[in-house]
Amino acid sequence: MDIKQNEESFYIGEEEGKKAELHFTIEGETIVVDHTFVSDELRGQGVAGKLLHQVVQMAREQNKKITPTCSYAKKKLQDTKEYHDVLS
Repeated sequence: MDIKQNEESFYIGEEEGKKAELHFTIEGETIVVDHTFVSDELRGQGVAGKLLHQVVQMAREQNKKITPTCSYAKKKLQDTKEYHDVLS
């Protein structure tokens, strides 16, 4: 599964017709994750978790914290101890 990145999201599919997306904005030292979407055809395959892992890796590489306003990202970050280092 090929995960792509642009300035404000990690996604699967094409820029115009994403099959899954985790949208974020960067505000100083914080990455705000505000939306996660997975199409019906990709649901149940752990796709949202893979996209979230990408933003966690980016936060670590850039020494930033993540503020999740999306309910999925908030729960997943809080429930995954390995991600607490980047949770603001």
